[in-house]
Amino acid sequence: MRQLLTRLFAFVLVAVIGLTGCSAGTSGQMTGNYQQDTLTVIEGLRSAIQADQDDPAKSQAQSQARALINDFAARYRRDSSVKGLSSFTTMQTALNAIAGHYSSYPNRPIPQKLKDRVEQELRRVEAALKRGR
Repeated sequence: MRQLLTRLFAFVLVAVIGLTGCSAGTSGQMTGNYQQDTLTVIEGLRSAIQADQDDPAKSQAQSQARALINDFAARYRRDSSVKGLSSFTTMQTALNAIAGHYSSYPNRPIPQKLKDRVEQELRRVEAALKRGR
């Protein structure tokens, strides 16, 4: 009886780990299409960055942006087909800047200088995507 329970437990554990490993991430917005996923992340970041400090939806936009950043990084950081693209490296720079601010200063507004820099990088990413890079 004990051996049967051990095998059943092992089977259930493997099934749970296998199914959770195949999920689409916490945001559920990553499709596997690099260009579309990048544009989705850009849109999410812009809405989080441009939200006013007094806006009640700001915390939701920030948590959505964090989920998008995490899902994007998890899906594409080890993908060798996009690793060398200029759009990917520039996108990583922007994501690291925003994620760093959210980690270090979660309750403070994003400084204008950081907003301007991230917006400039996001425009570069969009231009690189149009060129196919």
